[in-house]
Amino acid sequence: MADDDPFVVHRRLLFTIAYEMLGSAGDAEDVLQESWLRWAASDRSEVREPRAYLVRVVTRQALNHLRTVARRREEYVGEWLPEPVLTGPDVADDVELAESVSIAMLTVLETLGPFERAVFVLREVFDVPYAEIAETVGKSPTAVRQIAHRAKGHVAARRPRVHVVRSEHEEVVARLVSALNSGDVDGLLSVLAPDVVSVADGGGKARGAARRPIVGAQRLARYLVGGMAKAGGSLVAAPTRVNGRAGIRMELDGRLVGVASLVVVGRRVTEVYTTANPDKLGWLDTGVDLGR
Repeated sequence: MADDDPFVVHRRLLFTIAYEMLGSAGDAEDVLQESWLRWAASDRSEVREPRAYLVRVVTRQALNHLRTVARRREEYVGEWLPEPVLTGPDVADDVELAESVSIAMLTVLETLGPFERAVFVLREVFDVPYAEIAETVGKSPTAVRQIAHRAKGHVAARRPRVHVVRSEHEEVVARLVSALNSGDVDGLLSVLAPDVVSVADGGGKARGAARRPIVGAQRLARYLVGGMAKAGGSLVAAPTRVNGRAGIRMELDGRLVGVASLVVVGRRVTEVYTTANPDKLGWLDTGVDLGR
């Protein structure tokens, strides 16, 4: 495939759309493979705007994919979280993109219906015109505007916009990593909000992953310190970059066993999303190329 092929030129955008719609990098790659086959078989002379055409193809394939994975997620053991990915500093520099691909936001997007999710992602994140979205999802522009309004309100009610200062977020992560590695309960309590909520995704395959959310700083601090102590020093925390923001990587004897994505408000951690299912950790070493 030539470097100037529109599919190559817009690949970052196409992958990001698929990932935001599906919450899985693996599923997003599958969608891009299917979309490429359709692009390769298309009559390029009939395509006036390659970018809009490719966005339409990828969105439709993602919608089809959402239907096929619905049953898989219904049968999932324990809490289901989006698949985390390793991202570079360029994603963090784009504040709106970083927010849209954060684990917290992707978790909220899971509560939307397929069409609501597609419309929200295309309109709110990528500023696609209503007419193009309407053609993509097979609905009228008026219906799309109504869906967009409803989806935006739904997301805002569950994910209020919070001004994130990158340096403060990274400082909190560094303090949390230090407290975890030293078993410092007081250190943890100094960065955890009193009503912090921790959700873990072990998929029934990770020992020690809580199957229900843990609420409260005291409970979470004891749980975390107990888990680190039980590992006998072989479990180590380290800072990393997860979905556009600083997060925490957990390694057991040098092997990646989990990653935590955090929501920080006012220099305190208010939400913790931990992925320990080994099937969802494959993109934390290779990383992905997200963009708009």
